[in-house]
Amino acid sequence: MADATLPPDESKLLERLRRGEDAAYEELVRTHAGRMLSVAKRMLRNEDDAADAVQEAFLSAFRAIDRFEGGSRIGTWLHRIVVNAALMKLRTRRRKPEEPLDPLLPRFLDDGHMERPAQAWARPADDALASEETRRLVLDRIAELPETYRTILLLRDVEGLDTEETATALGITSGAVKTRLHRARLALRELLDPHLREEGGE
Repeated sequence: MADATLPPDESKLLERLRRGEDAAYEELVRTHAGRMLSVAKRMLRNEDDAADAVQEAFLSAFRAIDRFEGGSRIGTWLHRIVVNAALMKLRTRRRKPEEPLDPLLPRFLDDGHMERPAQAWARPADDALASEETRRLVLDRIAELPETYRTILLLRDVEGLDTEETATALGITSGAVKTRLHRARLALRELLDPHLREEGGE
């Protein structure tokens, strides 16, 4: 039976997947593997680990295909699975002591004012992010954050999970997500500021 919430082509693909057609599985991998690998690489920053996470995600998806009810696009469903696979891989890594975030945060004077007041950027952030070059810059600077904050920022601002989904994925409270996200965004702005501030700014 076709899933009314899916586009016709995806509904047909889902029916074929449920019947166990090899060609349907090949089509699923061919269509979505590239994007899933990009997601895993952003989170894991290691080609081999990312490839392993994608392979594990596809295996999980194949096992769970009969339970997928078509309430979202297949790509959205796979995205959640690969995010979870990448998080599992992060948890199993040998943890190194994490660098503190404080050196990346803006500094404040005794009177409460910022030591280096924020300068306007040459273009609004939304406009800047429309540029592929700037998107690459942003992702490169996110990669410089300590893992705890990098993961929060990727899940919320890049992968598009909401606060509750992020909290569930990480096993922390929504309040902790909001606090870490706020600090991560402050640190990211500091890292981006030299690159995006208006010409003539100090």
